Amino acid sequence: MPYVVAVTAVCPMRGNASHASEMVSQLLFGEVGEVLEDTADFTRIKCLYDGYEGWCAKTQLDTVYDITPFEATGFIDGWQAQALLNDTPVHVAVGTPVFADTSTNKYAIAFTAAAMAKAQHANPRQQLTHIAYQYLNTPYLWGGKSNFGIDCSGFTQQVFKHLGIRLLRDAYQQATQGEVVVFLQGAQCGDLAFFDNPEGRITHVGILLNAETIIHASGYVRVDRIDNEGIVHSVTGKRTHKLRIIKRQLQDIPKNTRYLLV
Repeated sequence: MPYVVAVTAVCPMRGNASHASEMVSQLLFGEVGEVLEDTADFTRIKCLYDGYEGWCAKTQLDTVYDITPFEATGFIDGWQAQALLNDTPVHVAVGTPVFADTSTNKYAIAFTAAAMAKAQHANPRQQLTHIAYQYLNTPYLWGGKSNFGIDCSGFTQQVFKHLGIRLLRDAYQQATQGEVVVFLQGAQCGDLAFFDNPEGRITHVGILLNAETIIHASGYVRVDRIDNEGIVHSVTGKRTHKLRIIKRQLQDIPKNTRYLLV
């Protein structure tokens, strides 16, 4: 079965086979998708990381038949990292997977020495906070999952993958993962807080830094206050989101997780 790899820093995944169609998610450089369907200009893929499906422009993909070389040994942490595509630089996003030099059907892919640098962090909550702050002030973008533009669940998914925790793509899906934290007062750094709309549907998620503050993507990635009712905007003082549930993931961090610092 053929697979495709994103060969641009960010490759939009759209709801339909058109550049005018809504962006539902993204592939980052080097991420792999399973081919489901083709048109002349677009390919419908399933992202292997989270199972999300969408249409990608063929000009931003290339074909591979062996996906083993694209298994990530870590993820980009920082704004200055570069990959090389046929020896030309690509400025890659935070969270981009890193792997050994390899090739697709048409392209040779490599990473600079800085991007391949590795560091081990003993405290996963410090690592989580460090990664989360890499996205501060990133503009909100529906379907986005990079520091060029990101949505709420894309933000949480990208932060947690640095810790070896694979979150699903959408907020309501992520709310099915992890263990319930009954009271906000018992929350820890790294717990996920979920928020619902007037119809009761979970539509927003953020990462608790402690029981009183949260970092989340709403307008832009920012740190706000939180209480038992929900989020209070740190600048305007207005209440913006109604708290529904808190879930904990960090106890699932596997041993020997590898981190990248650049």
